[in-house]
Amino acid sequence: MFKKILIANRGEIACRVIRTARRMGIKTVAVYSDADRHALHVRMADEAVRIGPAPSAQSYLVGDAIIAACRSTGAEAVHPGYGFLSENTGFAEALEKAGITFIGPRAHAITSMGDKITSKKIADKAGVSTVPGYTGTIEDAEHAVKIAREIGYPVMLKASAGGGGKGMRVVRDDEECRDGFTRATNEATSAFGDGRVFAEKFIEEPRHIEIQVLADAHGNVIHLGERECSIQRRHQKVIEEAPSPFLDEKTRTAMGAQAVALARAVDYQSAGTVEFIVDRDRNFYFLEMNTRLQVEHPVTELVTGLDLVEMMIGVAAGEKLPLGQDDVKLSGWAIEARVYAEDPFRNFMPSIGRLSRCRPPEASEHVRVDTGIEEGSEVSMFYDPMIAKLVTYGDTREQAIDHMADALDRYYIRGVSHNISFLNALISHPRFREGRLSTNFIADEYPEGFHPGDVPREDPALAAVVAGAVHRCLMDRAAGLSGQLPSHHKTVSPEWVVLLDGGHVPIAVSTIPGGFEVVCAEQTYRVKTSWQPGAALFDAKINGRHHCFQVDRTGVGYRLFHRGAESDVLVISPRAAELARHMLVKKPPDLSKFLLSPMPGLLVRLAVTEGQEVKAGEEIAVVEAMKMENSLRATSDGVIAKVLAEQGQSLVVDQPIVEFG
Repeated sequence: MFKKILIANRGEIACRVIRTARRMGIKTVAVYSDADRHALHVRMADEAVRIGPAPSAQSYLVGDAIIAACRSTGAEAVHPGYGFLSENTGFAEALEKAGITFIGPRAHAITSMGDKITSKKIADKAGVSTVPGYTGTIEDAEHAVKIAREIGYPVMLKASAGGGGKGMRVVRDDEECRDGFTRATNEATSAFGDGRVFAEKFIEEPRHIEIQVLADAHGNVIHLGERECSIQRRHQKVIEEAPSPFLDEKTRTAMGAQAVALARAVDYQSAGTVEFIVDRDRNFYFLEMNTRLQVEHPVTELVTGLDLVEMMIGVAAGEKLPLGQDDVKLSGWAIEARVYAEDPFRNFMPSIGRLSRCRPPEASEHVRVDTGIEEGSEVSMFYDPMIAKLVTYGDTREQAIDHMADALDRYYIRGVSHNISFLNALISHPRFREGRLSTNFIADEYPEGFHPGDVPREDPALAAVVAGAVHRCLMDRAAGLSGQLPSHHKTVSPEWVVLLDGGHVPIAVSTIPGGFEVVCAEQTYRVKTSWQPGAALFDAKINGRHHCFQVDRTGVGYRLFHRGAESDVLVISPRAAELARHMLVKKPPDLSKFLLSPMPGLLVRLAVTEGQEVKAGEEIAVVEAMKMENSLRATSDGVIAKVLAEQGQSLVVDQPIVEFG
């Protein structure tokens, strides 16, 4: 077994590999860029080596720097995690030439499966079901249109060297095909240095289901069941689960057998994932094979009881798999939600900055948090904005969902925007709870984007009840402090009015042993809690049912967060509430004449000049963020009065780009 390994990655996956290596008694080496010099994975490892500036192209993607770090520290092997160099054939070959073990498959398997065109041909030959399409390289936009017509719309254009949703476009007519080919080619070139694009039939109402495989150098190949990854946004997975609520045992067995056959066809060694697209009749078709550890691997670990990183390290060290196919047993249900620094109410634009507060839910037999971020960490514009992978486990799918809802309530994040409201809305959605999933789920349910009104609310009175209990606790403390002074005794009135969502809610709050009694809308709520002023989480049993609210002070008011719903509330006296009805509301500034950058990013193209007339839908600018191109278009006809930014300029969120006349 190895004595020391280097992790050629960052963030949560680097931390996750370090934890397993530490348990196995293996020393670890972290690498870091200038942006990550204070990162959690750097402090967790036994040693750390700087490999370059912040941009990944100058640090985490520089294989020579990582090999040099291995030599300087004596690391015998490299675990690549996912992304970066994890599926880079040249890097795997360079490690082998340097006498360093790559904890992953051999180079020929990466090459074969890393190219979607080649992998589809190999899958076809191995007897694996494949999607109809064109596996040759598309030459130009007109060639793409010709092929798409032959296949029949809708068609998916995909980068041959792609992954992570980059370089992918669904096109439904000739015009979309031409534009989609250009966009896919540009993104593929930017993200992977390879602009080749191919086409395949786009299956309506598809489900994305993948099979986890494990293989060693002794000819043993097994699968560990499936993961359902159908909840996606812009081809990026948002929620994953194991097993799938859709597959029956017959389909599971058939998919597993095909995944194993494909792994054998390329002499696969390590952990890998074979991805399938499944239609409404459970017909399945090969999509691609990821020759690395998947982001969503924790759900498989929870339902199998296996440590996939440990298996990968063992296989790389020449060991046999410690189990056969008959030994694989699936138990319970696991769900993973990806917590991102992004604003779901602003079209999911990335949010960068420092986490002023970050308190994940406590780990337990039902909750697992994989993260590389802690309080004080910075979410950088240079890397993926993932904060954590939140994973929950239960005996049933319903239990796993309920544990997820509770864990999301307890994930306290401040300093950056996050997508917890969106995640809560997804897992609470009746269609999700019923298991009626498809990769179109988010587009179908939120066709106009995600808005605050889309966040479900359990009992609208709960926020008023909790606000009343919080306020009474603070008033009782203030009265107690006043009573410590001679001739200062204050009695707290039980009568209050809660200003919530534009409404006035009268309440009466009195203290009882271990909590409060709140009368709201002629209903009595018994609130049992040990909450103290200043605590971020208001844990309580309200009429016998457990609830957890996040509580922040906002001047003289409060901001409450529960089940994804955020409420700004003010608790005031009845007389003050009467006067509040006469207060004027300040109008926000009119920004309708400006095109604002919806995210921090690079202005890669400015398509207009001052004085130019534009039509509704016409492209004004393209902003690149996280290697994705975002086209900004005019919402109505108009004239460009002023150009306020330059092509090539780095933009901050809400920075004006042009002003309309």
